Parts: sequence; structure tokens; C-alpha cells
Amino acid sequence: MKWWCILFLSAGAIAADGPLLFYSKNFPGSVPPYVQITLTKGGDVEYREAPDEDNPIKFRLKEDETAEIFGLVDKAGSLKHPLEAPVKVAFMGTKTFRYENGPEKNEVKFNYTQDPSAQSLADWFERIAESAQRRIDLERTVKYDKLGVVKSLLLLETSLEHKRLVAGEQFLPLLDRIVKNDGYMHTAQARAAEIAAAIRDPK
Repeated sequence: MKWWCILFLSAGAIAADGPLLFYSKNFPGSVPPYVQITLTKGGDVEYREAPDEDNPIKFRLKEDETAEIFGLVDKAGSLKHPLEAPVKVAFMGTKTFRYENGPEKNEVKFNYTQDPSAQSLADWFERIAESAQRRIDLERTVKYDKLGVVKSLLLLETSLEHKRLVAGEQFLPLLDRIVKNDGYMHTAQARAAEIAAAIRDPK
């Protein structure tokens, strides 16, 4: 085996060490109908829209964001207890949380929960999913649909304004590419510049 293969495998093993959080939502009829997210204690995120997807969206959360998420797991009893609320509500998708830490593996499924920590945890993963979807959409329009870039930027800006965007730095290469390329509409360039500035200086 070549040395670069050995180093790659070693890096993968290191990334897998320590606590790991898994989240999925299976909601047929929604767009997308399935999402899956893994998060390591180091903040590394992988987002998929199919369990067997081999090219996930990857990015990294900030240290304080990751700490808050894993803190919610602790408040939710490390996901050792049922979370489904004993009330009749509409189907909102089957959600799965799984916490892995060495030999410890706890998994719980629910449609709707009244547990405050679990609700906050689900909201974090929804924000992560929304951010990944915004990136997928922007990457697609930047590459294949220049006229659609303005709409993609508007969706991204809306997520940012409503504080639904995480790991905003992952968008900067795409935004800078739009700003510097006169092949895009001036409206798109101006909006991309505004979003990039807001990400770089949240204040």
C-alpha cells in the first residue's frame, strides 16, 4: 500500500475517534425526502440526502457551536430515553438521533417530542441541513444556471438573516467567485458581495 493511502486511512481513523452524533429525518413527500447528518466532537459535519451517498457535503462547525450541541445531548440524557411525546400530532417525519462514544451507542426515534433539549438539538440539525442545502443549490446554479444565481443568493441571504445559517465560511469561495466573475449579472455580484461581507463580519 502506498504511503498516501496509509495516511488517508489513518486520518479517517482519527476523525472517527471520540463521541459521534448521527441525525436523520425520513419524510417522504418533502424536499428532500431524506437527510442524514453526522457530527464529530471536533466539529466535522457530513451531510447526505441518501444513506449510500458517497460524496457528502462536508464542513466544520465552530468550537462553541459543537460544544452547545453535545451539551444538549447530555441534557437529553445521552439519548437513552424515549423522546416521542404522548400526544396526537401530524406526521412531521421520522427523526433518528444516535450517540456513539466508544462502546456506548444510544439511538432513539420520534416524530414529535416535547423534551426541550431534544427540540433544540433537532433545530440545530435542521439548521445544519438547511445550510448544506443552500450550498448545494448555490453550487449548482454557479456551475450550470447563471440566471438562477440571484434566486439562490436570495435564499442564502434569507437563511443568514433568520440566523439559520451555520458554518457560513463554507460559502465564501463561491461568493467570491461570483463577485470576481463579470459573467454573472451585476445584481448577483452585488448581492454576493453583501452576503460575503456579512459572513466575514457578523457584527
